[in-house]
Amino acid sequence: MIDSYDFGRVTVDGKRYNTDLLVFPDKVKAGWRRKEGHSLQIVDLTEVLEAKPEVLVVGTGYSGMMDVPPETRAHIESEGIELVIQKTAKACKTFNRLAESRTVVAALHLTC
Repeated sequence: MIDSYDFGRVTVDGKRYNTDLLVFPDKVKAGWRRKEGHSLQIVDLTEVLEAKPEVLVVGTGYSGMMDVPPETRAHIESEGIELVIQKTAKACKTFNRLAESRTVVAALHLTC
């Protein structure tokens, strides 16, 4: 459960994080880095693809500055994973709602 989000910080299950992160149903991977910073590449999602969630919710940042290129979108969807791309505040709410009934992973950019 994502408890709260504000620019540069998120609280998941009572623990505060100040770095981008991946939220899995059973763990959080803090310090998530992308090969190209504000462009989400397939290589950035290796753990997510291995987990095979039903849904991947991507939080593109406070102002939505992280890009998800068409080839990344196509690859995720070709794996049978539903993709939801939203600014991070909305993505956190979507994650919580979907996680009640589906296997969901969130990839969250916390700034920009």
